[in-house]
Amino acid sequence: MAVANNITACINFLALICAIPVVATGIWFASKQGAECARLARWPVAILGALLLLVALAGFVGAYWNRQGLLAAYLFAMAALITLLLALLVFAFAVTRGSGAYPAAAGRGYDDYRLEGYSAWLRDYVAGDGRRWEGIRACLAASDTCRKLALESVFFIAPEQFYQSHLTPLQSGCCKPPTVCGFAYVSPTVWVNPANPAADADCAAWGNDPSQLCYECSSCKAGMLGTLREQWRRANVALVIATVALIFFYVIGCSAFKNAQTEDLFRRYKWGN
Repeated sequence: MAVANNITACINFLALICAIPVVATGIWFASKQGAECARLARWPVAILGALLLLVALAGFVGAYWNRQGLLAAYLFAMAALITLLLALLVFAFAVTRGSGAYPAAAGRGYDDYRLEGYSAWLRDYVAGDGRRWEGIRACLAASDTCRKLALESVFFIAPEQFYQSHLTPLQSGCCKPPTVCGFAYVSPTVWVNPANPAADADCAAWGNDPSQLCYECSSCKAGMLGTLREQWRRANVALVIATVALIFFYVIGCSAFKNAQTEDLFRRYKWGN
């Protein structure tokens, strides 16, 4: 096997390894809290990673056994997949740019959440379609997101201990009323209405019934967006590293492919004479 083909095979093997984080990112999305209730591009990421794996494997096979046609197809397909990955990253950074988190109040360890802080696309995805939100709401109510918080009430002997806790966006937005409502704390998921509640629609939407809580609140929708945003921002780190590495190895692979073709032409010319 020619030296250039050896180099190409090694480069394609490294590209094969770089595709693994993309697949792992899609699997990670599926395993995170709340992800089962709002499936935002987790399978497209996993599918894109799987395609990258298959294409890189095809490139390795083509280089190892010197199949120039397979190598050419690999370069074309890998270029298309890297372009899709770049487009996905640009889209992810654009729609997760804003944050709806804001300090709940002085002395609180958690944030409250509002829809206005997020991008229009994210707001429309979760809150724009009533039927979609009903499905998300039912899923959240059936999940253990708030149930686990309620079980932790034994650790909060005084209200101040709960106020100092660090809640996830879903717990803050869906499992308790917004701080602006001024409800009195009884337990993480049980609150007493004030005599004069704040003029906020979420305050009227709250209920101590475990099936109600704040699942109909705008803050719950914002908490879901906060969860999706956090997951995408973390996943983007792995995707950016994988994309940069893939582009680097792709450029080297293109150079090695050209060198392999040059070697073949030289060898044919030499034997022809």
